[in-house]
Amino acid sequence: MKAQNTLTLEDARRIIDAGIEASGHHGSASNIAVADAGGNLIAHVRMDGAQLGSIEHSIDKAHTAVLFRSATGDLAEDSRPDGQFWGMALSGGGRVLVFAGGVPIVVNDEVVGAVGVSGGSREQDATIAAEAAAAL
Repeated sequence: MKAQNTLTLEDARRIIDAGIEASGHHGSASNIAVADAGGNLIAHVRMDGAQLGSIEHSIDKAHTAVLFRSATGDLAEDSRPDGQFWGMALSGGGRVLVFAGGVPIVVNDEVVGAVGVSGGSREQDATIAAEAAAAL
């Protein structure tokens, strides 16, 4: 990756290709979204057979991972009724998702974007997202 502060379309394609490969290994037809450093969508793919309802979830998971600079699954515990971030999922106009599957992409200690995966179990989504992010 070139020195930059956000992902490019070329980066997004590489991440999505890795996500498709990982989805095959983990038995999940997935929606895979890549967001830039501002949380804006760069690219998205819905694999054959992936749930239609998961399209927005994958995009919003990537968005959330950028905004909070954290894996979305890690936010789930703190956003429960007794957690320090209770109500977090109500912020952001409904775009903040604390389901596993959103992973920030960090280069030189800077969040340059994120990947969001949805369509499988929480474990599948989190694993596929992590493997896709590692492609960069």
